[in-house]
Amino acid sequence: MKVFYWSPFLSNIATVEAVTKSINSIIMYDKKKEIEPYIIDSTGEWFEKKDKIKDIKVIKLYKKNFYKFLPKGGYIKSRISQLIIFLYSFRKLARLIKKEKPDFLVAHLIISLPLLLFKIFNFKTKLIVRISGTPKLNFIRKFCWSFLSEKIFKVTCPTISIYKKFKNLKIFPIYKLAILYDPIISVRYINERKKELIDKNFKNLEFILGIGRLTKQKNFQLLITAFNEINKNIPHIKLLILGEGEERNKLENLIKKLNLQEKVYLLGYKTNVFNYIHKAKCFISSSLYEDPGFVIIEAAFLNKAVFATDSNTGPSEILKNSTRGFLFKNNDHKDLVKKFTEYSNSSEQEINLKIINLKKYSKKFTIFEHYKNLRNLLVI
Repeated sequence: MKVFYWSPFLSNIATVEAVTKSINSIIMYDKKKEIEPYIIDSTGEWFEKKDKIKDIKVIKLYKKNFYKFLPKGGYIKSRISQLIIFLYSFRKLARLIKKEKPDFLVAHLIISLPLLLFKIFNFKTKLIVRISGTPKLNFIRKFCWSFLSEKIFKVTCPTISIYKKFKNLKIFPIYKLAILYDPIISVRYINERKKELIDKNFKNLEFILGIGRLTKQKNFQLLITAFNEINKNIPHIKLLILGEGEERNKLENLIKKLNLQEKVYLLGYKTNVFNYIHKAKCFISSSLYEDPGFVIIEAAFLNKAVFATDSNTGPSEILKNSTRGFLFKNNDHKDLVKKFTEYSNSSEQEINLKIINLKKYSKKFTIFEHYKNLRNLLVI
């Protein structure tokens, strides 16, 4: 059985991890080799991740890698690049599916292209649409998805909240909807990487940790603003933020404005975040929305107290009315400060109960659990 994954990307996003770990789950646990997974590389984006896909079979649609020349950063540039990928890959992807006749095509990103192709052509391949994150469902997208949904085999949702949302919207028939948790936790890998040393300047310090692209969605301005208040009561604590993005200058200016240059550190993109999570006092997700929130699950596995915005998306579901962590009002730094004070005043027993509850929940997101559920979906 051949399974092709379609997921063109433009930056370091969680979907890259989701795709590679999904394929690796098949490679690791499909002992009878009944499933043969491939990644389709549209413009060279997956070549840039060759360290992550060294054991994965790749099908190139391009003759010459031009991924590095695509516009990146910001809404307009990303839309231009998506249009280029769409137009460039249209005929090539159609020819590939006709020639290779894969049993399944799993579409994670730029799903409009496979949706249109499956509407036009009578492929024998079954199309699985993966909802990655929280899609912005304007009228045009709703109409197009509904109009093109006839040839979809399944639509997989990363959380119960996304499943319910699509169920209520009635874009796709209910019987085509399925919950498939992301393969976030690789137990052995995380346990090995958490032991690596962090930057020597921070190894003996107590710090709060934030991780993510420096974008509007991640809302690090709120985290820095809240930390400014938290630090007044706990002056020795630091804030470390791992990630890179277009809002770096804005965040640096805010840090200077609040005179936090010796308190808040933007450390850039890190290939290993698990060692920082392991050493952190707690993890805070300030995102306006996430689905599900990969780093939240990773922090849960590493036994950290987790704070996240109550956004009616993944984090709200994961932390379950603050029984598995600390939820604060969306885009409300004062409520984050309030919840951090609550955390600071809680007993060790109260905090450990939340940590234990969250770690138990995180087991839904292991690579092995993902493989079992994916296998059932493919009806082997």
